[in-house]
Amino acid sequence: MAITNVSNSSVTANAPGSTNKSAMAMVTTLFFMWGFLTSLNDILIPHLKSIFSLNYAEAMLVQFAFFSSYAVFALPSGKIIEWIGYQRTMVVGLFTMGVGAVLFIPAASAPSFPLFLSALIVLAAGITVLQVAANPYVSILGPAETASSRLNLTQAFNSLGTTIAPWFGGWLILKEATAVLDINTLSNGQLHAYRVQQASTVKMPYLAIALALAVLALTIALYHFPRIDTTREFRRPKQGEHEYTIWNYPHVIFGAIAIFVYVGAEVSIGSFLVNYFNQPNIGGLTVRAAADLVPFYWGGAMIGRFIGSAVLQKVRPGYLLGLCAIVALLLVITSMATFGHFAMWSILLVGLFNSIMFPTIFTLGIAELGPLTGKASGLLVAAIVGGAIIPLAEGALADRIGIHHAFILPVLCYCYIAFYGFRGSRVVSPA
Repeated sequence: MAITNVSNSSVTANAPGSTNKSAMAMVTTLFFMWGFLTSLNDILIPHLKSIFSLNYAEAMLVQFAFFSSYAVFALPSGKIIEWIGYQRTMVVGLFTMGVGAVLFIPAASAPSFPLFLSALIVLAAGITVLQVAANPYVSILGPAETASSRLNLTQAFNSLGTTIAPWFGGWLILKEATAVLDINTLSNGQLHAYRVQQASTVKMPYLAIALALAVLALTIALYHFPRIDTTREFRRPKQGEHEYTIWNYPHVIFGAIAIFVYVGAEVSIGSFLVNYFNQPNIGGLTVRAAADLVPFYWGGAMIGRFIGSAVLQKVRPGYLLGLCAIVALLLVITSMATFGHFAMWSILLVGLFNSIMFPTIFTLGIAELGPLTGKASGLLVAAIVGGAIIPLAEGALADRIGIHHAFILPVLCYCYIAFYGFRGSRVVSPA
């Protein structure tokens, strides 16, 4: 049965005293799936760049289109939760993702870069719906005091998806890809045939993904999730009383800003690692050798989330968040102030301390909101658009002062996250 709308009087049971492990395991598969599809963009970018002879700015439209979808679809997704409940919203998100994956087939047949971007927007819309539903659902699937621990555990499997996807994409998408030394020497017919042949490598992987999403959607639809009362923390206002909105709660607004800067900082660092390690005074590595080190950054996030899930059983989430933010900014400053392998490994180590940030910020941001949880979740997921905006800002900064010093932007982001952990996340009830 679906988790019912909070206005439905038939909702049963308050937040449970213990975590429903089977339901959590089912929802964890969703985290893996959207992490997998998000990371697969890292393979699409160079592939589409080669097929359509794009410059770097044009190729980055892949990430811009993808992450901008969070800003467009997140708040409406919160409304969908109010209408049909958490479970049905998850099913809607999965089927939407499936439609986006299927759209890669006509985009590859055309072949058309705008169609690829359109498919990515639909795919990201489904992921947005899924995130808005699944993140808060995990947080209310057990005791409130261990919500951050549960979300860190599920996010660890999200990181597992981001780690596996580049290998999967490289094997199935780039394996058959071939490079043309001088595309300008091809006639129009030859160029079209080349693009059709190269673009066709995405068809089978994304068709398989679409089928997997359909099966997962049906499984989620048929699974009997527990019904949880999300109204217990707030009584309905009496006639004449003020009805509060998420904008009356500072910890929600501060949390949205924290999500914005966190995703922006994480994506900014990850996006520039290859070019950073390629610098003569940093690593002097070839692009291929530099790329082989990037999994250490994302793998650190995965390991950190497993560790964080256990630590957060004992440590206050806001305190641990603030502490990790301070360590992360010190590591970035260390990398900026040094050269060679010391600069390389200090920036890679940031991934370990990034690990607990998103799930912890999220659970702190929706704390004690009762029936407003869905709307707050929509706002927080919309803030993921920071992954589209801050990397562009860092790129512009790097063009002017170099990559080494452009990391000052993530430093500022981590300063704000530290503030949120220590002070901004405190729940202040409206007067």
